[in-house]
Amino acid sequence: MNRKNILLLVIIGVIILAVGTFFTIKIARDTIFVYEDTSTLEPSISASMDEIERQVSQLRGLKIEAEVPRRLMSTTELRQVVLDDFLEGYKAQDEERDLIVMNLFGFLPAEFTLSDFYLDLYSEQIAGFYDSVETEMFVVSDSGFGGMERSTYAHEFVHTLQDEHFDFEDSLGFTDEACQDDSERCMALQSLIEGDATLTEQLWFQQYGTQQDMQDLQNFATTFSSPVYDSAPEALKEALIFPYIYGGKFVQALYAQGGFKAIDAAFSTTNPVSSEQIMHPAAYPDDLPNNPTLPDLESALGNGWHEIENDTLGEWYVYLILAKAYNPQFRLYDSLALDAAEGWGGDAYSVLKNDETGQVAALVSFNWDTTADANAAFKAFSNYSDLRFGPVTADGHWQGSDYYSALQQTSPGNFVWVLAQDLATLQTLQAAIED
Repeated sequence: MNRKNILLLVIIGVIILAVGTFFTIKIARDTIFVYEDTSTLEPSISASMDEIERQVSQLRGLKIEAEVPRRLMSTTELRQVVLDDFLEGYKAQDEERDLIVMNLFGFLPAEFTLSDFYLDLYSEQIAGFYDSVETEMFVVSDSGFGGMERSTYAHEFVHTLQDEHFDFEDSLGFTDEACQDDSERCMALQSLIEGDATLTEQLWFQQYGTQQDMQDLQNFATTFSSPVYDSAPEALKEALIFPYIYGGKFVQALYAQGGFKAIDAAFSTTNPVSSEQIMHPAAYPDDLPNNPTLPDLESALGNGWHEIENDTLGEWYVYLILAKAYNPQFRLYDSLALDAAEGWGGDAYSVLKNDETGQVAALVSFNWDTTADANAAFKAFSNYSDLRFGPVTADGHWQGSDYYSALQQTSPGNFVWVLAQDLATLQTLQAAIED
């Protein structure tokens, strides 16, 4: 969508504290971030950071061996960094591809401008970030180092501990390239990383947060506004907070079982591999995805067609398709969508474009845990298709204002979903699956 690439550029989630919510950010990227430090930290701020580092290290049971530079950044500087660095590698062709995929799956209207949205969202929402390439921590602040900044710093310092002890790039394999190859594993790792930082930050606040910290957060919660996030398409909002909400619950489940040793094991010996495991901690570590193999769809469609993306949706994005379409009229009830997605066993999708005509198409092949799960999901996708495309035609497909759509059962536990802009392309893709 390519949702995992975008999230790797900047990974956003919610810090949950005693009051209010605010976004934090963790960077895992290969570009170099150049920030001109024009001032020295005030001694009182530096001392507060030192104290937080000692407290977090003790709580988390990990020590930092190398000193990590830390900086304060104003919101004005932040917006320039978002523009010059975070979005510098997000090219026009990337935006075009992402919009095509998100529109096909019902997440965004065709005229949405993703680059402007990301610039405004990140500028509005980032509270702090850790640069794992340059190993630097940044806290965004226009007014000192109060409760909001202190709790943000506690969260970000956890990332420095994680990176030093578990090595995001070389040991964990949390890189752009690895995430391109296995996006579900990438999403699971994001959730582990951010869930751990969120839990540790909560424990830090419970034990070391002061009355002034609490007052600062209460004041912040009553004055902060987030018009960009509040008006964002539902699927984007939900996807951005997944690593913190579900990642937090996943890590809390590990903590309840074996404390931080169980969390350390998830980093070092048995990584989570799917959004399914994050959503259902009981599925970790044994319930592994069974992703189908797609045929050569480029050859089936012929001249002019090429694949612009292939990936795995995973249980979370199946739920988002069914429940969080950009048009509220397309959405199933949350409970129905969650129940249908829960039977997910694996999937693979391909999105294709014809350079000559500009037409696009997509095919998703699903595996489900049981025949009953496949039947329930098929019914849910049929109901979703009725809402989005109108009543099914006599020959078994849907014809909407923008796409033709079809569901095709290929085995008791598998079906495919096909989308195209004309009936001939739809039928060609269906025939490719039958072959």
